[in-house]
Amino acid sequence: MVRRTGARARPPPSPSRVRDRPTTPHDRRAARSLARGLRPEWTNFPIARLRYTATDKSWTLYWRDRNLRFHIYDLLAPSNRVDDLLTELDRDPTGIFWG
Repeated sequence: MVRRTGARARPPPSPSRVRDRPTTPHDRRAARSLARGLRPEWTNFPIARLRYTATDKSWTLYWRDRNLRFHIYDLLAPSNRVDDLLTELDRDPTGIFWG
């Protein structure tokens, strides 16, 4: 879930059970957002992309391959609620995002 504070979107504080997992800062640019993984070694790399389509007011989730290319995550249909995509990203049933 993303909380809005002023004009910036921020992720909620992490519960204690997930503090050891990589974090997901959200970088919103134009009509897309990148979820970035921050590992204990302090490396920063894109994990996923959330793209907003204004014509149908929906968000689509993309996954990143080893060549840094993004592909549509086809196990989840586009949604009007970005929370649905963030929940799927956190849940990661296939291991495609967090390994």
